[in-house]
Amino acid sequence: MSGDISTFEWSDLDRRAVDVIRALAMDAVEEAGSGHPGTAMSLAPAAYLLFQRFLRHDPTDPTWSGRDRFVLSCGHSSLTLYIQLYLSGYPMTLDDLKALRKWNSLTPGHPEHGHTAGVETTTGPLGQGVANAVGM
Repeated sequence: MSGDISTFEWSDLDRRAVDVIRALAMDAVEEAGSGHPGTAMSLAPAAYLLFQRFLRHDPTDPTWSGRDRFVLSCGHSSLTLYIQLYLSGYPMTLDDLKALRKWNSLTPGHPEHGHTAGVETTTGPLGQGVANAVGM
């Protein structure tokens, strides 16, 4: 769902949305008992901007062939992706975010393609996502 990018304005609602994203990241890591929310918190404005204003995607059809792909190379910041998928309407709940890094959750420690709708590729070692993105 792309928006008009000819005029860019950062509204109070945008600022509040990013604040909520940061709080979700802190809460999920705290609930998991491991990891660190720093990267997800610092990437919150950029990821929000991309998902809400630039990327063409359809949560009702995550495999739509005309979609833009978001490849996250830093698995330790998988929350960046999971929170954006949640806020964009993909089939994910707050309980899924709370289940970060838990066995059989939709939010494993590293994003896994085919496991969670909206995840475009499985990334492991740092940098692997960059190679995947180039290939796409």
